Order: sequence, then structure tokens, then C-alpha cells
Amino acid sequence: MQGPMTFIEVKDFLRRFGVVIYTGDALGDCLLMEEELKELYEAGLADDDMYRNALMGIRRRVSELNNP
Repeated sequence: MQGPMTFIEVKDFLRRFGVVIYTGDALGDCLLMEEELKELYEAGLADDDMYRNALMGIRRRVSELNNP
């Protein structure tokens, strides 16, 4: 995959593994998504590029939420 993923792409990626996160707190959701992504990476279910691009997508979303 080329370049950072969008937030929706990250959510779709996590859904493929049965991970659905919605707490009603957007920043909290991002933190949980980051943790789930890390677990998938450590389990070998996401390669380096996927992990890095998904992480950038989550962090971009956090930045958007912190700087509206």
C-alpha cells in the first residue's frame, strides 16, 4: 500500500479481523485502534508497511481532533 491510510481505511482494515471500536469518544477510539493495530502487527497479521501507514492514518485523525 502506498502512503498513509485514511481513517476509514484503518477502520475497514481492523474490521477484517473482527475489530469494531466505537466508544462515543473519538480520541478514545483512536487510542484503542492504535492498540489493536499494534497487537495485529505483533501477531504478524499486519506487515511493516500496513502497520506504519495505518498508524499514520490514526495519528492524522488524532491531530484533526485536537486541532479543529
